[in-house]
Amino acid sequence: MVIKKPRIVIIGAGMAGLTAANKLYKSGVLKGAFEVCVVEGGNRIGGRINTSEFGGDRIEMGATWIHGIGGSPVHKIAQEINALDSDQPWECMDGFLDDPLTIAENGYVLNPSFVDPISNLFNSLMDFAQGKKKSIENGIEVDIFGNGNGNRNRNGNESVGSFLRKGLECYWKMESRKETEGVNGYGDWNKKALEEAIFAMHENTQRTYTAANDLYNLDYSAESEYVMCPGEEITIAKGYSSIIESLASVLPCGVIQLNKKVKTVEWQQPECVMGDKDGDSRPVKIHFLDGTSMSADHVIVTVSLGVLKAGIFNDENDSGVFKFNPPLPNHKTEAISRLGFGVVNKLFLKLSPDFNLDVDRFPFLQMVFHKSDDQVKNPKIPWWIRKTASLSPIYKRSSVLLSWFAGEEALKLEELSDEVILDEVSATVSSFFSHKKGYGNVKFDKVLKSRWASDPLFMGSYSYIAVGSSIGDMDSLAEPLPNTTVFESTSGSPPFQILFAGEATHRTHYSTTHGAYFSGIREANRLLQHYHCIDDV
Repeated sequence: MVIKKPRIVIIGAGMAGLTAANKLYKSGVLKGAFEVCVVEGGNRIGGRINTSEFGGDRIEMGATWIHGIGGSPVHKIAQEINALDSDQPWECMDGFLDDPLTIAENGYVLNPSFVDPISNLFNSLMDFAQGKKKSIENGIEVDIFGNGNGNRNRNGNESVGSFLRKGLECYWKMESRKETEGVNGYGDWNKKALEEAIFAMHENTQRTYTAANDLYNLDYSAESEYVMCPGEEITIAKGYSSIIESLASVLPCGVIQLNKKVKTVEWQQPECVMGDKDGDSRPVKIHFLDGTSMSADHVIVTVSLGVLKAGIFNDENDSGVFKFNPPLPNHKTEAISRLGFGVVNKLFLKLSPDFNLDVDRFPFLQMVFHKSDDQVKNPKIPWWIRKTASLSPIYKRSSVLLSWFAGEEALKLEELSDEVILDEVSATVSSFFSHKKGYGNVKFDKVLKSRWASDPLFMGSYSYIAVGSSIGDMDSLAEPLPNTTVFESTSGSPPFQILFAGEATHRTHYSTTHGAYFSGIREANRLLQHYHCIDDV
């Protein structure tokens, strides 16, 4: 009698999936303990990591930053494979946020002495919310919390958005700001409106960090539980995809199967033990859209939270949606429902070659807009640009510029034609430079944008803790099914049939590539320990 080796199938060839496969292969497969297969719905590996090229420069359509080099496994791999240096220009963002040029709508260049106090206030509020500091300048936290000790406790569900706005109101109260107080040289802007617009600019940048459409949807209490890796934040010279390629390089040809989009994962609940399926004793069966199927002892699911949400909310008869049969238990579906998953898109623009800039380089431009309902707003600026905080070269002397979009604006960007984008962004940026000598009309001749929400393999960008959810929901999402060996002895249903990995399953590093990496290691180790394989790392 031939004894079959346990088979582990990993759904998704992104950071989490390939990290798990890499670990399992080196620590288990090579020792003959089991076999591993990775199935990927798309025609490439990498998931939300996708290095590309635009205007002769290497760019990132998805994940861009190593968020802190201290203790980051991504940074460690990048060092090991010499990916931090490149002869080809890349999206290094040197000078990012250094010496910004801040311009208010209708072309008013703002003096740093006016911008800096509001920027410092916003940064101080965020540092406090994230637990990086115990107080806010001028004791503002006393007014916000109504006590003298900076107590963070809340009644009800507090959002980051409401906390920030309370901080701004307290600042105005302390500064005795008047609604109509004018400001010399800034046209129809009054001081309070301009300060609020600068504050909103920083809020919009924060939206791209978190993927929340509105910071009022972002849970305040979870901010201080999120863990930042120490050290500087950098990009990868040879591209983020070099990390993915390194992880996949140990896997033999054939382990990764592309264009295998999963339709259904069929598993066995402890109370409903099923017999052999088509003579196969493995407890899990994966059905693909192409009509084929594959059996497994364990499946590591690394699809995005957006895909999991679609599986819950979409019609059961929708054949293109990732489903579980039987459906996931209530505690899983409730956690998936509560957690936030947003969209962030990048817009790359190539300056027209006939555009002569009479300065050394295009600046790091920060844009300050009137409110959408303000009567003095420029009617030629479309609504989808009004929550864009910045436009900057991807390196100091690059003719390729980058802008970030989040939420509804990011969704609108995906719908627009390249021609509309070029026309409306050119007109908007030109209006900002209308009072700036040497710039003239700003023209772009090429555009490239990401479309993460439209891609059925992702349906968005990354997760966040929404108001009404908690870190505990990410823990619930990370739990395997069934999750104890009790089931194996009492019901005959094998444990760990379905395991979950991906950035949305990591309680302190969600939304990051290193969080996805850690989750892949976590689930690989869970199976290695289950099969008593020696974990050598």
